[in-house]
Amino acid sequence: MKLVRQPTVLQDEASFDHEGRAGVPARTLGTILSNRADTDSRLVVATADLAWSTFVAEFLERHPRRFFQAGISERNMLGFAAGLAASGYIPYVTTFSAFASLQSLDVIRNDHAYTNLPVRTIGTHCGISMGYFASSHHAIEDIGALRSIPNLTVVAAADLNAMEGLLRDVHDLPGPVYIRFGRGADGPPVYQTPNEVRFGEVTQVHEGRDILLLTTGIGVHAARDAARALGEEGGLSVTVGDLHTIRPFPIERIAALAARHHAVVVAEDHVIDGGIGTSVQQALLECGVDTPVFKHGLRDFAIVGPPSHMYRYYGLDALGMAIVVRRAAERLEQPASTRYREALWGSADMARILAEQGRADLERQTSSSGRFADAVR
Repeated sequence: MKLVRQPTVLQDEASFDHEGRAGVPARTLGTILSNRADTDSRLVVATADLAWSTFVAEFLERHPRRFFQAGISERNMLGFAAGLAASGYIPYVTTFSAFASLQSLDVIRNDHAYTNLPVRTIGTHCGISMGYFASSHHAIEDIGALRSIPNLTVVAAADLNAMEGLLRDVHDLPGPVYIRFGRGADGPPVYQTPNEVRFGEVTQVHEGRDILLLTTGIGVHAARDAARALGEEGGLSVTVGDLHTIRPFPIERIAALAARHHAVVVAEDHVIDGGIGTSVQQALLECGVDTPVFKHGLRDFAIVGPPSHMYRYYGLDALGMAIVVRRAAERLEQPASTRYREALWGSADMARILAEQGRADLERQTSSSGRFADAVR
């Protein structure tokens, strides 16, 4: 990620957020919100002491009188956002997903959804992307909790272009919206323009014939790479669908896609109970489509570690997804009564990843120690 020089207000050496100490990238969530605010005076932004971590610091620079710093008080922030919405504004509130959804669920339900007010809650650092910060900061149950709340729209953005496209489409919806996101800055790109993503649809980012691989948010890039790798091997042709619209769920579109494939694999950085995999199963049942569905994701609270290691550990990186898709295809040879008994990615896989990572860390430490010793000599 390339960092650029920014105005002083966007760089604070004393900031608690390490992004604040380093400056911010050239294009962020704050850029998108600021550009929209340039032409819509109703738009205001609030954050919970996370202007740099959620990358909305640019909005503070460009629209300081429409920026609210709530401090470490997420539930209060979502509460006063309802008051702003009732007063004619369109508030966008930003904080980590675990705090925006799970910790503040009653506020979203009672203050936003029950009253059907246009509050837009952006939960960044979703799933297990907070890594070292442990279960209090992992948002692995938020989809399951939020998709049951009446009046609430739920979307997930794979990258900044997807975020811009989704915000364009949901900005003027009459009720509340929850937006699930990895971070507020550009990660690995999936889309070239915002026009590739349309609210209410399923965006296909890779075309295939055999297996339909569905995912959302920061999993889309890994799924696309997995599909490409499987195609290059010549074994499986995989369609990848970005399920960016989680509620209302695109039931008919998902059913039509599933009916064209031998199996569906749903990969998500979320527990497999109540997530998008459950929504896919319900959609196929309602439409009478009997394509087998395999759910791949977390089955318990997550371990603690660097995010990249954790996605590898749970088989949610490109390599892991490719392995899971191959195994799903192999399971189709089994009777339906047995093909789902074991997880596609299990404890043996996790133990193998831990062993491999342990060896890699040891080699890296040994190499670093050797370089240090050479330098001292």
